[in-house]
Amino acid sequence: MKTVFVLLDSLNRNAMECYGSTSVKTPNFARFAKRAVTFDNHYVGSLPCIPARRDLHTGRINFLHRSWGPLEPFDDSFPELLKQTGTYSHIATDHHHYFADGGATYHQRYSSWDLVRGQAIDRWKAHVNPDLDGLREDYHPLQHHRANYMINRTYVADEADYCGPQVFKLGQEFLAQNHKDDDWLLQLECFDPHEPFHAPPRFREMYPTNYDGPILDWPVYKRVTETSEEIAELRANYAALTTMCDEYFGKLLDFFDEHDLWKDTCLVLTTDHGFLLGEHDWWSKNRMPVYDEIARIPLMIAHPDHADQGGTRRKALTQSTDIMPTLLDLHDKDIPQDVLGKSLLPLLDNDHDIRDAAIFGYFGAACNVTDGRYVYHRYPEKLTAEGLYEYTLMPTRMTTRFSISELVGATLANPFDFSKGVPLLKLKPRANEAGETIEVQGMDFADTQTRLYDLHSDPDQTTPIDNPEVEAWLVAAMVRLMVEADAPQELFTRFDLPLEGA
Repeated sequence: MKTVFVLLDSLNRNAMECYGSTSVKTPNFARFAKRAVTFDNHYVGSLPCIPARRDLHTGRINFLHRSWGPLEPFDDSFPELLKQTGTYSHIATDHHHYFADGGATYHQRYSSWDLVRGQAIDRWKAHVNPDLDGLREDYHPLQHHRANYMINRTYVADEADYCGPQVFKLGQEFLAQNHKDDDWLLQLECFDPHEPFHAPPRFREMYPTNYDGPILDWPVYKRVTETSEEIAELRANYAALTTMCDEYFGKLLDFFDEHDLWKDTCLVLTTDHGFLLGEHDWWSKNRMPVYDEIARIPLMIAHPDHADQGGTRRKALTQSTDIMPTLLDLHDKDIPQDVLGKSLLPLLDNDHDIRDAAIFGYFGAACNVTDGRYVYHRYPEKLTAEGLYEYTLMPTRMTTRFSISELVGATLANPFDFSKGVPLLKLKPRANEAGETIEVQGMDFADTQTRLYDLHSDPDQTTPIDNPEVEAWLVAAMVRLMVEADAPQELFTRFDLPLEGA
């Protein structure tokens, strides 16, 4: 088997024609859907970017045990397992978080890798004394703190200089060299359409607005307070970047067509999480409840042995943790016993249930659960750091190491069932002086009320419901899934959940 795994970042399924969008032009995603099995109830696990990738690598959720961090020494990583058992694995990416402290163990798991520099706030070009005042003249005040982005953007003159096109070009180079060989996995991973929403002019011109101001392509993670023109500008920039991703994905489809890779190569397309573009009066992710625009994400799989299923859809409840065992299964590899995700290959034959519920969330915030119809966000009564701990052997965060003050007082916790007999450091999470958890990239959580939604009657999640019977069922499912994930016992107290009988 040969596999191409395309992972985009922050791709909102509502911006794809094959998931019902009429406002964003994505003809190549729609073209792929005619060959692929499309999953309609595919959910995230751990959030945001790097925690989601740890789920993708290991087939386990990790938000119950720690925040943003690297792969741990005991983690089973699918590209490394492939590599160790004779299947070549390669990643081409511009995802700069892999080369920061909190993501540094991911790209090393592959047989080889390509890195495109300069995306977003990548610390790329060395400007010892940049003219920040001069750079800021071209940008909306909301973006004046993004110094690295403003510097990086001065080196983007032509479409070929954009990071996303470079990643897909590297993918084409890998395929040109290796498509006749067998037993490999290529991961094409674009940071786009993650913010900043900077697309080449020919894509941006497809989405005119009445905005007449400085560059505004990076929403701040906060409530919506912008003018209607500013909101339209941000949404148009996101649409333009999504259309760019679609076109370059189409070039990959062209290669498949030209070389008839459909007969012997599996193509998988998904994302790490969605994105809020003003829905629920919020921008982006992290701080607010995990609404469906963030939680329910696209997944499409075209498998040569299931070509007759092209254009069909699946209603089964699936999750990001299912990607890892699926990729191993594609290459006839054993799935480690610690994996909680399910291979999706049987679902390519026919639609059937593989789970009755799934949990997802951010470390330190709500634990969320869905059965595919109802979604339940359960927050602690008090969202403080009291009684909350991180468990790790890799004490790094997004771009930093744990401080000495955070490490002082660490204790050694007994092994979890997935740590292969290895005890872990037990550390207090980062918090402000009042003890409020602010670990998700330095931001606090908001709108932290427990709530229940019925997606059938209220797909936009505008009106929480009161249904004790459904809530009791989802709470029981949450407890069961937390026990299966070997959640720290203090979390059951934190969420006021019964551990007895679980």
